[in-house]
Amino acid sequence: MGDKKILCIGLVCLDIINVVDKYPEEDTDTRCLSQRWQRGGNASNSCTVLSLLGAPCAFLGSLSPGPVADFIVGDFSRRGVDVSHVVWQQGGETPCACCVVCPSSGSRTVVLADTNLPDASVEDFAKVNLVEYKWIHWEGRNASEQVKMIQKVEKYNSTVPEPCRITISVEIEKTREELYQLFPYGDVVFVSKDVATCMGFCCAADALRGLYGRVKKGAVLICAWAEKGADAMGPDGTLVHSDAFPPPALVDTLGAGDTFNASVIYSLSNGKALQEALSFGCQIAGRKCGIHGYDGIVSK
Repeated sequence: MGDKKILCIGLVCLDIINVVDKYPEEDTDTRCLSQRWQRGGNASNSCTVLSLLGAPCAFLGSLSPGPVADFIVGDFSRRGVDVSHVVWQQGGETPCACCVVCPSSGSRTVVLADTNLPDASVEDFAKVNLVEYKWIHWEGRNASEQVKMIQKVEKYNSTVPEPCRITISVEIEKTREELYQLFPYGDVVFVSKDVATCMGFCCAADALRGLYGRVKKGAVLICAWAEKGADAMGPDGTLVHSDAFPPPALVDTLGAGDTFNASVIYSLSNGKALQEALSFGCQIAGRKCGIHGYDGIVSK
């Protein structure tokens, strides 16, 4: 059957990206340096990176039929991402984000029209043939529904030999209380700097020490901290750190976190140790910050 795939579940949207030399003042007209349409959304971006790294992968999330969805599906196909699990919602619109990227300051400002499109449900997930997958990653969104999906995977894992079990990872990026119920459900849990800061932690190491009690026994907790690199803690309680790998010039940080997550998942799913996976994640994320978009994150 070939290699087992990695499935990413979460958001796909259209990103309309304006690159500017300085962030525009309110109520002014300015020209941008460049503008592009790009397929965005955390889980969607992670699929792009996994595909570029050479991992067979699939996306599960909602789209609404129309020209924006046509662009998105075309882009997924160009990347070789399996879209057979896309949930076609009738009513609602495909989400769109306007992004202002300012290389001189390194900022990326996102205004998301996160429409009335329902997220994928446990019923949608039930159609996935789990035998095809070795790793499933959830971008925290409709968390109580996602917990039910994860429980289906746990049930499946209990019926198959250990080498056939699916690794579960979750990303808790947004500071929404509802998402925090995902902490105990991942074999690998990514918690964002935003969430850690919101909870009162001032560095990645403190966040991991403070939050490790929320994850399940044997899990790995990972926290990236922008230019400070990333830290991880495994079941033995040892902290692992990787410095950041800044590019020669900062160009585009949009999607750097999704790139980091995907690169760590890729590395761990290929049996690499936590330290190596963390460093690889920081390297590829650093490379991504030095280019527009994603083409060029893998050196040929």
